[in-house]
Amino acid sequence: MVLIVVIDRDGYRDSYDGKVGLIDSIYYATVTLTTTGYGDITPVSPGARLVNAFIVTPLRIAFLVVLVGTTLEVLANEGRRIMRDTRWRKRMKDHTIVVGYGTKGRSAVHTLLSNGVKRDNIVVIDPRAQAIGDAGNDQMAAFHGDATNRTVLRRAEVVSAREVIVTTDRDDSAVLVTLAVRQLNPNAHIVVAVREEDNVPLLRQSGADAVVTSSEAVGRLLGLSAVSPNLGEVMEDLLTYGEGLEVAERPVLGREVGKPPSAVPDRVVSVVRDGKVHRYYDSNVSVLAAGDKLIVVRPAKETPWAERPGADEDED
Repeated sequence: MVLIVVIDRDGYRDSYDGKVGLIDSIYYATVTLTTTGYGDITPVSPGARLVNAFIVTPLRIAFLVVLVGTTLEVLANEGRRIMRDTRWRKRMKDHTIVVGYGTKGRSAVHTLLSNGVKRDNIVVIDPRAQAIGDAGNDQMAAFHGDATNRTVLRRAEVVSAREVIVTTDRDDSAVLVTLAVRQLNPNAHIVVAVREEDNVPLLRQSGADAVVTSSEAVGRLLGLSAVSPNLGEVMEDLLTYGEGLEVAERPVLGREVGKPPSAVPDRVVSVVRDGKVHRYYDSNVSVLAAGDKLIVVRPAKETPWAERPGADEDED
C-alpha cells in the first residue's frame, strides 16, 4: 500500500503542507489499514479515489479479518487446550512420570511399554522443545518445563502419580526434582538415574526409592567385557530387551506353591516376599508360598515381561 501511495502521490493531498512524500505514504498506509483514518491525508484525484475504493478498502478488510481471525483462533486453541487438560486430569491416576526424554528416558519408556504399561499412562516432562515434540510424536502426554518447578509437576498430576522416573542430565537437578516430587507425593515410587556414585546417598536421603548409577553401570560392563568378553556379552544380553535372555518378574503359579525355587522351570534369581527381595539361596524362601513373586531369567521369545496370561486360572 505504501508503494501504491508513493507512485500516485500527486493524487493525494496533505492538509499540513499539501505534499505527500515517502514518510507521509508510510503514515497514510498505517493509519488507513489499522483505523478509519484521520483525514489529514486524503485522496483527491479520481484515480487515487478508485484505488482506495477497490484496493485499499479490501486490504483494510483483509487486515481486520486476519487480526480478528487470529485472535479468535488463539482463544479457541487455548480453550480447547484447557478442556483437554481438564479431561486429562480427571482420568489421570496411578500414572508414570518420566522426567527427561533423552537417551535414558526413552529407554525407560521403551521398557515400560514392553512391560505392558499403556502410553496413556506415561507423562513426559522435559525443558527441551525437541524432546517434547518427540514425546508427542510417540503419542504420549508431554509438558514443556523444568521439573524442579512444582507448578510443572502439579500440571503433570504428580500428586496422583504411581511412579516417577528421573533421568536429568545433572545430578544436582535430580536431587531437586526428587525433593520436589517427594514433597508433593509421599507415596510415589521414585527411581533416579545419577552419574556419580557419591551422589547416591544424597538421592536416597532426598526420597528416592531406587538410584541407578549410569556411569558406574557402564564402567562395570566395560570392565567385565575387558576381563571376560563372554561374561560381558551375557550381561549385555540381559540388559537388551527382546533378544536372547531376559530378566523378568512374575508371580508364583498355583502349581509352584510349596516347591523350592530350583523346581521352577525358569531360572530363579530372587524371590520377593512381603515386599522384600531374597536371593534364591536364602533359607527364608526355601519353599515358595502363595503371593510370592519371582525374579527370573528366561528366553526373550518365550514370554513377555508382563505377567503370564492364565496365571490366575493356574493358581485357582
